[in-house]
Amino acid sequence: MILRERIVPSPLGPLRLLSDGLALVGLYLPDRGPALAAAAGGDPVLAAAAAQLGEYFAGGRIDFDLPLDPHGTPFQRAVWTALQAIPHGATSSYGALAARLGRPRAARAVGAANGQNPISIVIPCHRVIGADGSATGYGGGIAAKQWLLEHERAVHARAA
Repeated sequence: MILRERIVPSPLGPLRLLSDGLALVGLYLPDRGPALAAAAGGDPVLAAAAAQLGEYFAGGRIDFDLPLDPHGTPFQRAVWTALQAIPHGATSSYGALAARLGRPRAARAVGAANGQNPISIVIPCHRVIGADGSATGYGGGIAAKQWLLEHERAVHARAA
C-alpha cells in the first residue's frame, strides 16, 4: 500500500495526514504517530481532510465527512466507531464508553484503544475524559486535549 502524506497547519501545530488514496488512515498531532514512509503529493482525500480541518478550526464545521480506514483490532475499531457517536461539544467517560459497547468492566481496555486511535480529531478521542470530569490521558498531550475541548465548547456557545 502506498501512503500519501500532507502536513497541514493548525492551532495545535502541524498535523500529519496520511491517506491510502481511498480513505484517511492517519491524522497525527505534532511529534506523534508512527514513522512510516509516505510520499508527498496530491490526493483528493488529503485535500478534503485539510479543507475540513481548516473549517473545524475556524469554528465552521462540527462534523467531518471523510472516508476513514483506521487500522486496528476489531475491539479497537469498535471503540473508534463509538467515539464518533460522541457529539461535538460533548464528552463521555471511559467507563460510559465501555458500557455503551456492552463491556462495562472494560474501561481500561477502552482507554488503551482510545490511545491507539490513528485518526485523532476526526475520530474524536479527545472527547473521552475521566470519570471525575478531568482531561486525562491524550496522545497529543493534555494541553492539546484541553484546547480541543475548549474550542468545541466555544463553538457551541457562539451557536447558542
